[in-house]
Amino acid sequence: MKLIFMGTPDFAVPCLERLIEAEHEIAAVFSQPDKPRGRKMILTPPEVKVCALKHGLTVYQPKSLRNDEAMELIKEIAPNCIVVAAYGKILPKAMLDLPKYGCINVHGSLLPKYRGSAPIQWSVINGEKETGVTIMQMAEGVDTGDMLYQKAIPIGIDDTAESMFEKLSDLGGEMIVEALDLLEEGKLTPIKQDETLATHAPMLNKEIAVIDWNKSALEVHNLVRGLYSWPIAQTTLHGKKLKIYRTAVGKGSGEAGTVISTSPLTIACGEGAVVIEELQLEGKKRMDAKAFLIGHPLQIKEKIGE
Repeated sequence: MKLIFMGTPDFAVPCLERLIEAEHEIAAVFSQPDKPRGRKMILTPPEVKVCALKHGLTVYQPKSLRNDEAMELIKEIAPNCIVVAAYGKILPKAMLDLPKYGCINVHGSLLPKYRGSAPIQWSVINGEKETGVTIMQMAEGVDTGDMLYQKAIPIGIDDTAESMFEKLSDLGGEMIVEALDLLEEGKLTPIKQDETLATHAPMLNKEIAVIDWNKSALEVHNLVRGLYSWPIAQTTLHGKKLKIYRTAVGKGSGEAGTVISTSPLTIACGEGAVVIEELQLEGKKRMDAKAFLIGHPLQIKEKIGE
C-alpha cells in the first residue's frame, strides 16, 4: 500500500520500521521540525526523521499542515492511507478525507479511555491493571474517531511509563501492519467510541510531580513510576528538591511523610508506606538509597516534604 507516515518521537519508530519491513511503499515521512535539546540546546532531529533518513526515505517537516502548500504536497503524493503515530499535530478535515482508506492513528491506550497526549503515563499514575494500543480512524476531534483494531497488555506493579512505552510502541508496530492488511481486505469494522466511557490524558507538567505523602502508598508508588522518566516525582528534604526515581510499596505506618525505617529507607504515607530505592538530591548525583544514606543520614520520625 502507498503510505504517508506521520510521527515524531521514539514511540513511533517501531511502527515505521515494521511498515518498511512489510514492504509497504512509504512515499513520504512527515515529522515535526528539529528542536534544540539538552543543556547546550543543540538542534536535534526527531527520532522518526533519523529512522526515515537511515532507510533513504523522503522527509518533510512542515511547521503547519493548515496551509495550501501542505495540502497540495499530499495531493501530489496521493497516498492510499496516511498512518499517524505520535505526530503531535492536528490534521485538518480536508486532509483526513483525502486518502482512499483515510488517516489511521496508532494510539497508546484502550480507547475511549485516555484520549490525549499522555495516555501511557496516566494509565500508570492511575494504577490501571492493563492498557493497550488502539488503531483508529482519525476524525476531527482529539482521539474521537472510530476504533478499527485493539489489543490489551497488562501493566505490572513495577512497570514504569518508560517500560510501558517500550512495550506499547513494539505492540503498535505489530498491530499497524496487521491492521493495514485487514483494512485492505475489507475485514475491519469501525466501532464508534462510547462517549460515556471516555477519559482524558492531558499533557504532563512539573506541578503534578510533587508527592502528596497524605495519599496512600500505592498512589505514591504509581505517581513515581508514572512520571518516570519525565518529569520525575519529587519531594523536598532540608529545603532542597529531592527527586524520587524508584519506589516499592513497603510495610509499616506512621505520620505521613516521616521516616519509619532506614533499612530500607521507608516513608510513611496516609495509608501504608513506600520504600525509596533510588533518588537524587538537588545538586547531587542520582544514587540508590543505601548509598544516599551514607552521606545524608536520616533519623526515624524525621519528616520530608516540608
